[in-house]
This record gives sequence, C-alpha cells and structure tokens, in this order.
Amino acid sequence: MDVEEYVRRKIADGKDENAIQKNLVDHILGIKDVNPSYASAFARAVIEEVKNTRGLSGDFFEYEPAGVRMGEFGVGSRGKGDFFAHRQIARIIGKTSASVGVDEMDDAGAVCAGGKYIICTVDGMHSRLSDYPFLAGFHVTRATLRDIYVMGAKPIMLFSDIHVADDGDVAKIFDYTAGITTVAEAMDVPLVTGSTLRIGGDMVLGSRLTGCVGAVGVAEHLTARKSTQAGDVLLMTEGAGGGTIATAAIYSGFPEVVERTINLNFLTACETLMKSSAFAGIHAMTDVTNGGLRGDVFEMAETAGCRIVIDESAIGGLVEPHVRDMLEKLKIDYLGVSLDALLVVAPRNAADEVCRVVRSAGVAMHTIGYVETGKPESVLLVDGRERDFSPRFRESAYTPVKKVVDTEVRDFDEMKEGVLRASEAAIEKKRRVLADLRKKN
Repeated sequence: MDVEEYVRRKIADGKDENAIQKNLVDHILGIKDVNPSYASAFARAVIEEVKNTRGLSGDFFEYEPAGVRMGEFGVGSRGKGDFFAHRQIARIIGKTSASVGVDEMDDAGAVCAGGKYIICTVDGMHSRLSDYPFLAGFHVTRATLRDIYVMGAKPIMLFSDIHVADDGDVAKIFDYTAGITTVAEAMDVPLVTGSTLRIGGDMVLGSRLTGCVGAVGVAEHLTARKSTQAGDVLLMTEGAGGGTIATAAIYSGFPEVVERTINLNFLTACETLMKSSAFAGIHAMTDVTNGGLRGDVFEMAETAGCRIVIDESAIGGLVEPHVRDMLEKLKIDYLGVSLDALLVVAPRNAADEVCRVVRSAGVAMHTIGYVETGKPESVLLVDGRERDFSPRFRESAYTPVKKVVDTEVRDFDEMKEGVLRASEAAIEKKRRVLADLRKKN
C-alpha cells in the first residue's frame, strides 16, 4: 500500500484529517507489526508531508496529465497501447548519435566506440514473481542477456537494481541475487555493480519486490531489426518461455511447468551461432517476447519497412510440449505470449546452415516465414489464407487476474490523444529547461 498516495487522494477529496489519520492507522496496523502509538505518529507525519507539497507549481513540480492510467492503456502489457507509449518515449529522447537508437524499437541500443559497437540493454523482472525472488532474478538475467546476443554482441558484464518494499524480508535481496548469478556464472558474464533500495522508502507498505538487470556487450557485426530485407526468411527455435510462462504456471495451478523454463538453450544457441561462419550471413535477430510472435514480428516489419508473412503450421511444434499443453488447457494464445524463442532473419540460401549450427547446440530450429516487399505489416498464413497478425491491445491474458483485466478497455483512440498530449508537453518542458541550463552555462 502506498500511504502517501492514500493520504494525497483523501485530502484532495476534502476528507477530514482526523478521519484520514484514523483510517491510515488501521491500514498500517493491518500490515506492520508495530504498536498503535507508532502507527498514529507515522500517519500524522505522512499527512503533514503531503500537506507541505500542496500548491507547488512550475516545471519542476507539475506535469501534464494524460488522463489515462498505465493499466488501462496496457503499458507493460506488450500490446498496441504499450507499443504506442514506447514510441512516445522515443520521441522525447529524440534522434541521437547512437548506431541503433530507441526510435528503432530494437532489443538493445548500440553506439560505436573504438571501432566496435558497444551494446547496452536493461530488462525489468516480472512483477508477479515478487514472491519467488530466485525465479525473478534468473529469468530477468536470461532476458537481458538474450537482448545482447540478438544484437550480435558478446555480453561482457551485468548490472542489477533491486527494490524491496519496507516490510519485505531482507532475504529477498539474496535470493534474487542468487538467481542472477546462477545465469551469470553459467554464461561466464560477471555481475559487476548494482543498487539496492526500498520501494518508495517509508511510504510503501508490504513486501513487494521489483528490480531489473542490465547488460553490456561488444559487437563487430550488428544484427539489428532494421537489417531485415525482402527475400529473407525467418527461422525460429523451440521456446519454453521465461518469466511470463513461469508466472502463468504458478498462478494457474501448473507449478510443475516452471522447471521447463529453467534452461540456457537460447543463450547457448546464440553462443554457438556467433562462433560459426554462418553468423556473418545473418541479417537480424530478436527474441520472441514482446507480445509474443504477434508483437515482435509486427515491430520488425515496421522498423524494416517490409512485409512479413508467418506460416502458422510451422510454429506449433516449436513450443515446448509441456508448455504448449498448459497453454492449450488454459486457452492462452501461444502466438501472443512470450515464448523466449530465438528468431533469426537471414537470406534464404543461408537458412539451412544457420539451422544446422543451432541444432548442433541441441536446440530445435526451422523456417516459419518470409519477408517480402510491400506495405510494412505482418500477416499470418492459416490453411494457405492470409490473416491479420497485428498485435492485440494487450498480450495474451495468461493469469486469472489478467483475464479479468482484459475485459475492461476504454476507447483506444481517445486514450491515445491524452497520451500524445502528455508526451508533447514533456518534450516542450525538456526544451524549456535545456534552454535555461544553456543560458546559465
């Protein structure tokens, strides 16, 4: 519970301060093992701090509201709303000197230094793995290393960030770190730095864990999405999923499936590819994560300006059997959920060799589609007929709660207007503050 937001909302609603304090004390005592006098003093202090922030105005204290909540716009849910929000972030950052910038919506960014490409990326842990810190650390580390590998880079170091709410057990930090370093040591990539903080400091009650892991790599041959060309084919490996599939399994009553997600198949496949002569012929790579194959192929088509056709009949066999069985029982669309499979884009005449190399690492792989000229879009071939393959509003609902949330959707175009207005206001604020700083300096 965010006690600061609770008080801020109640004061804005004109509620009596004594009533706010009494109710907040009840909330505090329901979560924290403290005496009533401490809870009362704490509640009073929160109210005073919130009152001291009222009436602040100007660029440093206000922002233009979008009138759209994160959840209802699907931010973080890897669908249309999330992609739109990320493109606004790219607009605020603007065009930079990066070799691969955020405007290209790739798996990682790249800059050129010393004649080589330096690749950097960061991934947030799955929010629903808060009570399973080892799994959270393992899967987020594997995810960030995937993003380095698919840019054609060799990862050289990892960094982490861990935030635990005020009432969380300190052991969560250690278990999370153990998950990170299990992958780090297996792949011989050192964890070199990080940060450990509480979520919201004193203001958030509970034991929620969140955090991220980032990685840095070095490359000579970039395999960014923009290198996708008409005439290429798409090759995909078998996927057993990561944090998303583990979450679906835990919260839907299939805990035995979690172990299927604990593997290094993706990373070893990339290592094997990068050591082979076949690697030089690869145009682009990505991992099947953002909204599943629907989301990633759509983004690739937009970034490269090509039309991508996927054959549905070629995909099903590349979902790990236990995972596929679970998804079918839960009626979860495997095309719209993160499978953590490797997707390679290469010339048709290089496909067989790429597949042979990956299979030599013990990982299944075959062709699932092709790239052609035309309107930038993604389509799905079902029984020889083309169907729309664009992302849905959110990724496939993969937990009971998500299936409920998926039923509440506001008008998307109306929400987009508010989001766009807020992003433009942020751009203007950046320009104002930058201009002022340049005058001062």
